[in-house]
Amino acid sequence: MLELRDVTKIYNPGAVTEQRLFQNFSLTVEEGQFVAIVGSNGSGKTSMLNIICGSIPIEGGDVLVDGTSIGKLRDYQRYAGMGRVYQNPSAGTCPNLTMLENLSLADNKGRPFGLGRAVDRRRVDFYRERLRSLGLGLEEKLDVKMGALSGGQRQAVALLMATMTPLRFLILDEHTAALDPKTADAVMVLTDRVIREKKLTAVMVTHNLRYAVEYGDRILMMNRGRVVLDRAGEEKRSTSMDDILSMFNRISMESGS
Repeated sequence: MLELRDVTKIYNPGAVTEQRLFQNFSLTVEEGQFVAIVGSNGSGKTSMLNIICGSIPIEGGDVLVDGTSIGKLRDYQRYAGMGRVYQNPSAGTCPNLTMLENLSLADNKGRPFGLGRAVDRRRVDFYRERLRSLGLGLEEKLDVKMGALSGGQRQAVALLMATMTPLRFLILDEHTAALDPKTADAVMVLTDRVIREKKLTAVMVTHNLRYAVEYGDRILMMNRGRVVLDRAGEEKRSTSMDDILSMFNRISMESGS
């Protein structure tokens, strides 16, 4: 179980531009849930992900896993049990390294690096099988540099890398936003399959309301650092695009965005 408890987040404290985004904000994500989060710009979606991952500090409150605080752990320490895929296909991978070298780095996450070879050639067949599962024909391109792949291919490989080692939580930060519609649909199908096969707890921020309705078993809508809609289970499954779009438009007009 992942929990944000009484979190307060203030940007530029004490300055003229001070912004109090979260005030005693709490949220619980149950084990195995796939949560889709929507909201207008500035609603707090990405800030919440950054707080979970330890990428930004908070002024109050805590982040807990199974009731144990991880609030004092650095981001790289939290990533021992978390994977994250970013909006930018260039993030999360090394463009000047080959796909084989990128996969090798991901495969060694959490292990100490000595003076030996970073690439274990005995794992090549394993990497090929993982790439074959993507259905993109990348299994024969292990020696191609990541920077030479298309955005959709890189995002698919980034998802594979983020989930290569054992983990419990997958954080998806608008990971289809920079892709064309067809490629985005393919990456979402792959994302859903990976989450179900690995039985992960997933939190996905998206601006695509259709994805939020069609995928996952819980949907949240945020506005100005608050959750204004929270539907799970059967209530979520009965939620239509018209429901979400109507509420999203109303909140956007009220907030002037």
